[in-house]
Amino acid sequence: MTQQFTVGVLALQGAFAEHLAHLARAADESPILHKHTFSFVAVRTPEELAKCHALVIPGGESTAMSLIAERAKILEPLRQFVAEKPVWGTCAGLIFMASSITNARPHQHALGGLAVQVARNAFGRQLGSFSCNSDFSAFAPSLKSFNTVFIRGPVVSAVASKGQWKEVGPELEHKALLEAATVVEAECKNEAPVEILHELDNGLVVAVRQGKNLGTSFHPELANDASFHAWFLEEFVVGEVQA
Repeated sequence: MTQQFTVGVLALQGAFAEHLAHLARAADESPILHKHTFSFVAVRTPEELAKCHALVIPGGESTAMSLIAERAKILEPLRQFVAEKPVWGTCAGLIFMASSITNARPHQHALGGLAVQVARNAFGRQLGSFSCNSDFSAFAPSLKSFNTVFIRGPVVSAVASKGQWKEVGPELEHKALLEAATVVEAECKNEAPVEILHELDNGLVVAVRQGKNLGTSFHPELANDASFHAWFLEEFVVGEVQA
């Protein structure tokens, strides 16, 4: 049965145009998605958000994004949305979606869509940006080799289970500095278990799922390949909205 889905991309700041282009390409290229009709829209207001079945929060600058959201009066609607509908956050979007942010900026906000602690700029300045081929077939069979782009990305340093934090991944080289910096927290209403989807070779956690919500440290919208976006639409939009 054909269904109509509206998928928004938060367009306050960051790489929202690239996500919109990749989503449209994914819907065009995936035979599974041809059974349905999609609208992909830029979201800047609570009214635009309310029309969406799912949302992508792009990479960019997480502090600026959260402060603009507050000024635009969309911060609280976003918190409600991430508690109810599918949301995917990439890089800064993962930071924004977390329930705990270390090395945060003053007045930064968290949405609490994922019961994870995220360390901003966790790779350190010396690594800056890099890319690598990643095998995501353990959770997405079609993604055996994907060009994964990191731009001073965050990592997931802990996950919450039954109200208790459990550290994941290796100890960060500058952990003491991160922990001494500002920590921002938000209530997480997501009761699904947190799944670690992918770790780098050094053990750093760069992709997680919690029920309807997805977080990635990397930028699939910067790869010349829309297959990760196709998986998101198939698994989280068609799969979760229809469920």
